[in-house]
Amino acid sequence: MKTYKISEVLYWVIAAISIFKLISLWEIDKVRAYYFMGFAILSIFMALFRRYYRKKFNQRDNSSQ
Repeated sequence: MKTYKISEVLYWVIAAISIFKLISLWEIDKVRAYYFMGFAILSIFMALFRRYYRKKFNQRDNSSQ
């Protein structure tokens, strides 16, 4: 279960880095900024998806014990 939490945190870190790069590249190169916007949206979605399934697995493990 710890690996699910670690991967969730990694997705949040990727989202934060992507948002930072998005802001820094917005005035310079909009095309690259849009790529980082896509990475940020995808990583936020994946982090929330992982969180949902981590909690679901924890509930299933707790109910079976």
